[in-house]
Amino acid sequence: MIKIAVYGKGGIGKSTTISNISVALSKKGLKVMQIGCDPKADSTINLHNGSEINTVLDLVSKKKDDFELNEMVVEGYNGILCVEAGGPTPGMGCAGRGIITALEKLEQKGAYEAYKPDIVFYDVLGDVVCGGFSMPMRCGYADKIFIITSGEYMSLHAALNIATAIDNFKNRGYATLGGVILNKRNIKNEEEKVNEFIKNINSKLIGTLDRDEIVVVAEENKKTVLESFPESNMAKEYEILADNLLKSFGYKISKDKKLREYNKDADNEQPSNPDTKEEAKC
Repeated sequence: MIKIAVYGKGGIGKSTTISNISVALSKKGLKVMQIGCDPKADSTINLHNGSEINTVLDLVSKKKDDFELNEMVVEGYNGILCVEAGGPTPGMGCAGRGIITALEKLEQKGAYEAYKPDIVFYDVLGDVVCGGFSMPMRCGYADKIFIITSGEYMSLHAALNIATAIDNFKNRGYATLGGVILNKRNIKNEEEKVNEFIKNINSKLIGTLDRDEIVVVAEENKKTVLESFPESNMAKEYEILADNLLKSFGYKISKDKKLREYNKDADNEQPSNPDTKEEAKC
């Protein structure tokens, strides 16, 4: 099981990107679980046609521990498993608590054993990297962290804060930085600015996404680009990014793939097995 946490400034396109990658990987035959770690609870909205689903925090608030696993894990488009941590009423309580509660409940109720996902995505609000928002970085939840950014100043500022937090955790055995994804905003010298940032944090570029109006059109229909416009150039960019993420772990999918099977002969580095590594203690 590959476990990936994706961070970035609010509004940078994390949920859109992750949802499209989830679809791309699910179409390769992989079982994907996407966990929204944002109080807005909208990470997976385009994977289930905009329908409202229970958040883990709401279930705990209303039912304590008296609820079933399938009440908090909803099967969305192409079998993608959707979970939303949720958050407190605005202005009341700790938003990070929802993330902590969600991750704990998924473990307690045996979600990973029951559904056996090949890949788990944690979609995390990236403006805050303390408390519950840093939870996916810690405790063995994620194997690697990827940062989504544009070349805009505030996006790069948030990305730097995230990279700094990851670096501060490096001696504790927590998740490492897997790389950076550029989600273009078409500003001046954007690629140069992001490449300079990547060099400064000693990381690498995993993929680039162009700015395309069809992303907005798809979301207005409460769908992903890969569902609405599967033959588009934008869909191909998401598919390439999905392949690059697998390669960053030393994996690729064989042509004669079976469901949830990996061919561990990626072109670059030697494969590693995340399940056998020693997990960090909290």
